Amino acid sequence: MAATLPVDFQEMAQRARGQTASDYPYAIKATDLMKNFVYAALDADQTLIEESVGQGGHKSRRLKIPAVPSSGTHVLGAVDGTIQWIATEEC
Repeated sequence: MAATLPVDFQEMAQRARGQTASDYPYAIKATDLMKNFVYAALDADQTLIEESVGQGGHKSRRLKIPAVPSSGTHVLGAVDGTIQWIATEEC
């Protein structure tokens, strides 16, 4: 199931024109932006987050989890402080 952001700006932009220039679709409320930013912010241990460069060259972050193995049955675990996929045969 896909997550739904608190404020759908596409829907807001398609609304009937507001009474003033400070209403949607001409103005975006800072509180609505913050609702979406807080919702989208990743809450994880900082040692599991890696700084990256995203779309348009903007700073982004991603979880440092190795790619899922293409075959076999594995569990995600930690060995000597390193997160890795462990084949169930080795458990």
